[in-house]
Amino acid sequence: MDLDDPLSVESTFTDEQVPNIARVYDWYLGGTCNNAADREFGEKVASTIPSRTMVRDNRAFLRRVVEHLVKRGIRQFLDIGSGIPTVGNVHEIAAALDEGVRVVYVDHDPVVVELSKKLLDGNTSAVAVQGDLLTPATILEHPEVRELLDFDQPIGLLLFAILHFVHDEEQPEAVISAYCSALSPGSYVAISHTTDEGAADDMQGRMDSATGMYQDRTSPFINRDRATLRRWLDGFDVVPPGVTQVVEWNPDGEVPTGPDHRLVIGALARIPGE
Repeated sequence: MDLDDPLSVESTFTDEQVPNIARVYDWYLGGTCNNAADREFGEKVASTIPSRTMVRDNRAFLRRVVEHLVKRGIRQFLDIGSGIPTVGNVHEIAAALDEGVRVVYVDHDPVVVELSKKLLDGNTSAVAVQGDLLTPATILEHPEVRELLDFDQPIGLLLFAILHFVHDEEQPEAVISAYCSALSPGSYVAISHTTDEGAADDMQGRMDSATGMYQDRTSPFINRDRATLRRWLDGFDVVPPGVTQVVEWNPDGEVPTGPDHRLVIGALARIPGE
C-alpha cells in the first residue's frame, strides 16, 4: 500500500459511510488513512473544539514519552488503543534510537487492525492485533503479543487517548491495574486523557457539544481531571513533572500557550520494584 497515494488508501474504505475515530485521528495528524466520512466528521468536531491541536499535542507527548523510555532502556512497548500506526508512530520513533525495539499495537476495530497489518507488512519488530482494552486477559495472553514481548522484562504500556472512552462503571482504575499487574517491575505506564478542568465556561460548553457528537456518531467520551489520573496511578513512581497538561511534560522546546493547549492531560509512571 502506497501511503503517498491517498486514493490507494481511501479505496480500502469505499464501503465505510460511518466515521471511525482512528481514521479521524489519522486525518487530524495529516495522514492519508481516512475517507470522506471521517474528514466530514473531523471538520464538524474541529469547528466546535480545537481537536486538531489536541491530537497533535497528544502525539508530541507520545513521541517524548517513547524517546524518554528508550533512552532509559525500555526495548518493548504495548500500545493499546493505538489506532492506525501512520504519522509519528511508536515503532518509528523508537527505531530512530534503537532498531531492536519491539512494538505491539492493539485496537478493538477490525478494520483498523487489518489496515495496520498492511502498513506493518514485512516489519518483524512490530505487529498489530485485535483486542478490547476492557478484557485484559485476551490481550495479555494473545499469542502474537506473547511471541513478540517478553513479560519477564520491562515493558512500556501506552494508554494514549483511550481511557476517556472508558466510563466510570467500566472501572478504568481496575483495568489499568490488571495490565500493570502483569508487567515486570521497572515497566512503565503512560496515560493521556481529555480534560475540561480549568477551561473557560464557553470551552466547557463546547467540550460537552463535542462529547455529544461522539455519542451520536462514533464512541462517547468523558473528560476527567488531574486528581483522577493521580488516583489511578497511586502506588506507582510518577515521573516528574507528574500529572500535567501534556504540552508541559518535559518539553523539548517552547511550551505552547493558550486555552487550546490545555485540554489534554497525561503522565508517565514506573511500576515499582527492581
